[in-house]
Amino acid sequence: MRRSEAPSWHEIRAELALGLPFLAAAIALALLFNSGRSLEIGPALVLVIAYGALSHVRFYAGAGHTVPTQLVFVTMLYTLPTELVPLLVLVGMLVGNLPDYARGALHPARAAMLPGDAWHSVGPALVLLAAGAVNPLGGDWIWLIPALAAQFAIELVVSAVRSRLALDIPLRDQLRALEWVWLVDALLTPAGVLAAMASVDRPYAFLLVLPLALLLTVFARERNERLEQALELGGAYRGIAMLLGDLLEDADEYTGGDHTRGVVALSLEVADELGLDMRERHNVELAALLHDIGKIVIPTEIINRPGPLDETEWELMKTHTVEGQRMLDRVGGPLADIGRIVRASHERWDGGGYPDGLGGGRIPKEATVVAACDAFNAMTTDRSYRRARSPQEALEELRTHAGRQFAPEVVEAIVRVVGRELAATEAGRQLGDGLVLPPASELAQAGIDVNTSPSSSPSLS
Repeated sequence: MRRSEAPSWHEIRAELALGLPFLAAAIALALLFNSGRSLEIGPALVLVIAYGALSHVRFYAGAGHTVPTQLVFVTMLYTLPTELVPLLVLVGMLVGNLPDYARGALHPARAAMLPGDAWHSVGPALVLLAAGAVNPLGGDWIWLIPALAAQFAIELVVSAVRSRLALDIPLRDQLRALEWVWLVDALLTPAGVLAAMASVDRPYAFLLVLPLALLLTVFARERNERLEQALELGGAYRGIAMLLGDLLEDADEYTGGDHTRGVVALSLEVADELGLDMRERHNVELAALLHDIGKIVIPTEIINRPGPLDETEWELMKTHTVEGQRMLDRVGGPLADIGRIVRASHERWDGGGYPDGLGGGRIPKEATVVAACDAFNAMTTDRSYRRARSPQEALEELRTHAGRQFAPEVVEAIVRVVGRELAATEAGRQLGDGLVLPPASELAQAGIDVNTSPSSSPSLS
C-alpha cells in the first residue's frame, strides 16, 4: 500500500487496536504522575520540532529502517515533564509529517497510525516515573537500562500486533528489522543523557546535540543514495540473469522454463527457513536462476538425450558447472561471486561431487541450498524417460541422502517447507469438500509432514 493512499481496513483495524490503548496510557501517565518539572514552552517547542525532523532521517537496513529520534527522545524524558513526553512525541510525529500531508506524499488518514508508532515512548516514561528517576544527574541514569528494556519490549509487542492484523510480513522478518532499530537506539541513548545533563542548569544546552543530528542526516542521505544505486545495479544483474535463463530455456526444454522457476521459488523459501541474511538470499536467487547456465555450451543432442549418458557424454556434461562459472566471470561484478556458487552446485556433502570434490562446510552455503532444491524439483518433474515421483517420495529420497549427497540442515528445511505446503493443499482440498481437517498425526500417517524436525528424521549416517 502506497503512503499517498488511504489506509486499508486491515491497517485501520490494527491501528485502532494500537492507537486507542496508547492514547489511554499516555493520558493516564499525564494525569496520574508528576515529575516535578513544569512545561517550558520554548524548550518543548524546539524538542518537538527536532523530534519531528529526525523522524524523517531514515537509515534503511534489510526490510526495515530506523530513525535517530532517540537522540532527542532521551533528552525530552529528562528535560520536559516526563509524564507528558508520550503525548509530546505524538505531537512531534504529527509535526514532522505536516510537509508530507501538504504535498500529498502522505494521505491525511494515515495520521491515525501515529499513536501506534508512539507506543515506544510509554515504557521508558513509566519506568522513570515509577522509580522517581527523572533527574539525569546522580545515579538516576542507571534506570535507563530497564527503561530501554521496556521500550524494546513494547516495540516488539507492537510489531507482533501489526504482523497479526495488518502487515503481510512474517514476524521473524520484522524482528530482524527491530534488531537494527534497537542497536541504533541503544548507541544514541548516552548522547541524549549527556545533553539532558548539560540542560539541568542551562535550559537550551541540549541544542549542542543538533549538529550531531545534522551529521546523521547527511550520512543517512548519502547511505540511502548508495542503496538506491545498489538496488538499480542489482535489478540490472537480475535482468541479465533472467536473459541468460531465457537463452538456456531455448536450448533445453527441461532445464529452462518451469524447472528453473521451480528451483528458484523453492530455494528462496528454503533460504528464508534457514534464516539466511539478505545477501545470502540474493545469492541463492541468482545461483538458482543460473545454476545450469553452463549447459548452453553442451551439445543439444546430449542435453536432450532421452536416457542415461555414456561415460564420455557424462564427462562432457559435468563441465557445465565450470563453463557456467567462466561465463559469469566474464560478466563480472556480483555475478562473478554467483559463478563460484554455480561451480559448486553439484558438489556433494561427502566430497564425492564435481568439479572440485569439495565437502561439508567447504561448499558455499548457497550452493548446498540450490543443489538440494534442484534435486527435489528434478525428482518431482516428468522426464522423457521416467515419470515424476510424488513429493513424499522425493522428500524421503532427500532424507536418505542427507549427510552424504546433501547438507542435512538444508534437507530438513526442505522437508519443513514442502510439508507445510502439502498440509495447506490438503487442508484446502478437504475444506473445499466440506470436510473437517484431520489432526496432524493423521496427516503424518498419510505422508504429509507438518512439523518435521531433525530429531524426528531417520538416521542420516
